[in-house]
Amino acid sequence: MLELNQYVELEKLYEANVYAKRPLVIVEGKGATVKDIDGKEYIDCIGGHGVCIVGHSHPKVVEAIANQARRIISCPGILHNDVRAKLLKKLVEITPKELNKVFLSNSGTEAVECAIKLARKHTGKKEIIAMKKGFHGRTMGSLSATWKKKYRIPFEPLIPYFKFSNYNDLESLRKAISKDTAAVIVEPVQGEGGVNIPSNGFLRGVRETCDEKNVLLIMDEVQTGFGRTGELFAFQHWDVTPDILCLAKGIAGGVPMGATLAKKEIMDSLKQGEHASTFGGNPLACAAASAAIDVIINEKLPQKSKADGEYFLARLKDSLEESKIVREIRGIGLMLAVELKVRCSKYVYESLERGVLFLTSGTHIIRMLPPLIITRQQIDKVVNVLAGVLK
Repeated sequence: MLELNQYVELEKLYEANVYAKRPLVIVEGKGATVKDIDGKEYIDCIGGHGVCIVGHSHPKVVEAIANQARRIISCPGILHNDVRAKLLKKLVEITPKELNKVFLSNSGTEAVECAIKLARKHTGKKEIIAMKKGFHGRTMGSLSATWKKKYRIPFEPLIPYFKFSNYNDLESLRKAISKDTAAVIVEPVQGEGGVNIPSNGFLRGVRETCDEKNVLLIMDEVQTGFGRTGELFAFQHWDVTPDILCLAKGIAGGVPMGATLAKKEIMDSLKQGEHASTFGGNPLACAAASAAIDVIINEKLPQKSKADGEYFLARLKDSLEESKIVREIRGIGLMLAVELKVRCSKYVYESLERGVLFLTSGTHIIRMLPPLIITRQQIDKVVNVLAGVLK
């Protein structure tokens, strides 16, 4: 077997240099932990950027993948498939009854691309309004709806007719809407933006404004979906239903998949040949997704996320309240952030050395998206490590 540095050098030599790599070679994962090539174990609060909702290599997901791989791996959309049909039915059953048509793809950015095309095709209008500090993906359409300039500027000109409104500011939204606005796209809780949680009336106000102005509402639940925030879908906290819903990340237990759900009359705007995906809805991903969704529902992971998220947030606030470099601690379910007054990279690397992996948002925010099966004992260790490095 090659040594750690040899694997690192191979990736440096052959892989596109687009990731800020950390000095780890991860080779194994189980539950809420991963192991590096030297056998050292880490509590994983990166969670595949929120993908690993049911934990790494959940046995029921692994079994479903193995069984399906022995039957058939790929089946294009021009042919029917039993596993795909069952997943489509399952997705419609767990989402609001209005969202009764599904397009399956491979990622969150593809789910958003489909939503943008749907909005424009259904309404005949061009303009999409997104939120400042929002993130929707890196392909050209979803990047056009992503706010941060460092993502956008290198690739301009982007897709035209995108505007940005202030998050948590209904007056800003109302001013942005014009007679050519097709849709408003919003994350119920902004993830990449730093776990920004809406005020109680904001999403309800967005829904009402869209209804008043005859504009579609797209909700991007790529990061917040499938129990992350303590409800199966984050919009349920505020009793708001979108016209179009974008899902991905946790949907298939770690296997790439995206899904766009919409009302039938909206989805039917796309005619045969106007949108497709070679790998979208392949039987392997569909089997993984069906198994992962069953785990989420049967093991009551949204309820666990709510209870453990409240515990996690309280422990963070209690342990870090005296830290002079902490600006704010916030979270909903198992989606948490510690915003610092200083740059956070030093503390993320020190935590890594102590066996905990954290995400960041920008330069000052430490973000946590652990698997929903994380234990209280593991949460305690995470808090203790973070408190230790921030002292």
